[in-house]
Amino acid sequence: MKNYIAPILILLVLVSSCKKEDKINPFAVSKHQVGFLNDSTQVKEIKVLFANDSIVNPKEDDSFAGGINTIDIYEKGGNQLLSISPTEALDSTATISSIRLLDPRYITDKSISSISTFKDINDNYKISKISNLINSVVVKVNELDATFTIDKKELPVNMRFDMDMKIDPIQIPEDAKVKFFIVHF
Repeated sequence: MKNYIAPILILLVLVSSCKKEDKINPFAVSKHQVGFLNDSTQVKEIKVLFANDSIVNPKEDDSFAGGINTIDIYEKGGNQLLSISPTEALDSTATISSIRLLDPRYITDKSISSISTFKDINDNYKISKISNLINSVVVKVNELDATFTIDKKELPVNMRFDMDMKIDPIQIPEDAKVKFFIVHF
C-alpha cells in the first residue's frame, strides 16, 4: 500500500499543477479575433471551425462576377451567424478580409453587438471617422478595426439626403440602431 501512495501523490500534484487551457469564447469580438476566427485564419479552416454549422458559398467560380464571394455561416436551426469575406477569390489559403456579424451573441468586451445603438458605441469607444453614404452612415472605430453601419432612416430628416454634409457624432440620435457590424482584418 505504501508503495502506491508516493506515485499517486506525485500524479495528483502533476495533474493539479497543469495549467488548464483557456477556452475561446465562440462569440467574443476583438480587434484581431471573432470567436474562433482571427486575422491569420485561412479559408480552408472555416469548414473545421464551423463543422456543426451550415456553410454556404453560393458561387464556386466567381471569375466572371468581378468580386470575391462571401462565405455565409448559418446555425443548424437556420439563423445566420456571420458573413465572411476572404482576401482572395477561389483561394483556399487566402485569409479573411472582413466579417459581418449578424448574430447578436457576437459581442465585444464592452458589450457592443449587432443590436447595439449609437449611444452604446459612442459611450464605449472613440469614434475615428463617420462616413456619409447614400443610404447610410458608417461609423469607424479603430480600436476594434470595425465599422458600424446606421441606416439614414435613423437620422433626422434634414440629414438623410445631403451626402456632402459632414456628420458629427453629436448629430446622430443616441437611439439610432446599428444595421451592420463589420470587423476588418
